[in-house]
Amino acid sequence: MSSRKVSVIGGGLAGSEAAFYLLKKGYEVVLYERRPLVDDQAHETDLFGELVCSNSLKSSRLDNACGLLKEEMRKMGSLLMECAEECSVPAGNALSVDRVLFAQKITNALLTFPNLTVKREEVSEIPEGDVILATGPLTNGPLLEQLASLAGQKNLSFFDASAPIVKKDSIDFSKAYFKSRYEQDDSSYLNCAFSKDEYKAFVYELVHAEKALLHEFDTHYFEGCLPIEVIASRGEETLRHGPLKPFGLWDENHPHPYAVCQLRQDTKLGDCYNLVGFQTNLTYPEQRRVFSMIPGLEHAEFIRYGLMHRNSYLNAPLCLNPDLSLKSKPSCYIAGQLSGVEGYVESAVTGIIAAANMARKLEGKEYLPVPENCVTGALLSYLQGASGKYFAPMNANWALLPHSDKHNREPSIQNALFAIEFYWNKANE
Repeated sequence: MSSRKVSVIGGGLAGSEAAFYLLKKGYEVVLYERRPLVDDQAHETDLFGELVCSNSLKSSRLDNACGLLKEEMRKMGSLLMECAEECSVPAGNALSVDRVLFAQKITNALLTFPNLTVKREEVSEIPEGDVILATGPLTNGPLLEQLASLAGQKNLSFFDASAPIVKKDSIDFSKAYFKSRYEQDDSSYLNCAFSKDEYKAFVYELVHAEKALLHEFDTHYFEGCLPIEVIASRGEETLRHGPLKPFGLWDENHPHPYAVCQLRQDTKLGDCYNLVGFQTNLTYPEQRRVFSMIPGLEHAEFIRYGLMHRNSYLNAPLCLNPDLSLKSKPSCYIAGQLSGVEGYVESAVTGIIAAANMARKLEGKEYLPVPENCVTGALLSYLQGASGKYFAPMNANWALLPHSDKHNREPSIQNALFAIEFYWNKANE
């Protein structure tokens, strides 16, 4: 099998998963990554699998669709899941990681394979031969133009944003307190409670703060990851029912908080915390001014400010085959957010599936669809069955499995795990 060569373009989560699967199968893999040659204004390292927007991989609970998706990935031998467990940080019911250690683990795991060649260069044209394109939402330039031409449709795009990170020792713990929401029964999150007057003043300044220029880009925001100032602009009380909701976060010193900003541990050492839900496009000086109005963060030291970047993705129902290959170029498979999924875990699983589908084709085996009664299969089914006219990125959610009983998820969970295990064994026969 080592005589077969596959090019994987992009060293993010999807590209790393795809490369990992193919390397284990004995393929020669050429992994292209443009960092550090190109500064994309979002990543901070040249490591594979670096997380940009958040350090959270969402819920670990199996009754949560993303939690179940992660368990399905474990059954498929996911590199992401293996590294995440080793680099996890306290986050209640969520799986969150030290993002630098996580990326280092992924990078080191890939570099152990002698059949891997890494090329640190920007790809401006899809290579000939067998290719998995996993360049992610930051795909741009000539490569994006070629991809749009191949797809036969204009690329869709939306803006994504990341939240600020502050140093723990700069937080005022006479005001901030540890507590997770409701029944999680731990103290993984750090909370900053607002009084009504503090909240109203904060919202006013947030809405009227100076935003960074977007230059040539439009403002087609993705509803699942709105900048906090955009949420606030939709009504004074909106944040209290979104990222600043106080429910389940009271304690003896804060019996009736009007709103609460939560911070989540960002590093294994616990010396840095990110502001949950605070994706933003405010200028850096305005971020410091406005976010310092949060009780407990008056003297916070920001080690990274929030930023906004363009996300690009394909109109999957119109241009992708069921196996994630391009209709106009079947030797090229699309993985990651470029395929029309949204979220770290969702992006990574498409890398596994794209690689498995490609391997089956190269080995002369027929295409094997993923069962639709598991989250992986339901997500892929959405990419095929959604309306091309109204297509928008999708993350894992129970609505993709309409026959699941919301009052009793257990049968659906067991069916999903059985289905993915059966599929994976058959796919790798």
